[in-house]
Amino acid sequence: MTTMAILTIFVLSVFVGFEVVSKVSTTLHTPLMSGANAIHGIILVGAILVADGATNTLETTLAILAVVLATINMVGGFVVTDRMLEMFKGKGGKK
Repeated sequence: MTTMAILTIFVLSVFVGFEVVSKVSTTLHTPLMSGANAIHGIILVGAILVADGATNTLETTLAILAVVLATINMVGGFVVTDRMLEMFKGKGGKK
C-alpha cells in the first residue's frame, strides 16, 4: 500500500472512531469500555502487524503511534473494568 493510502485510512479511522464514541451516552461508557477489551486486543495485534510491514519512516511512526494508542486504550479498558467491579464488592467489615 502507498503511504498516502495508509495516511488516508488512518485519518478516516480517527474521524469515524471519534464520531462513534461521541454518540454513546455517558452512562454507557463504562460498560462499553469493559465489554470491548477483546476488540482492543485485536486492534493492538493489527497495529503490531502494520508496524511490522512498515517500509519508511512515516509508516513506522504512524504504526508505533497506533501501537501506543491501542495499548493505552486496552489497558484503560481493563482499569475501568476493575474499578467498576470494585464498586460491587462489599466493604471489608460488612458480612
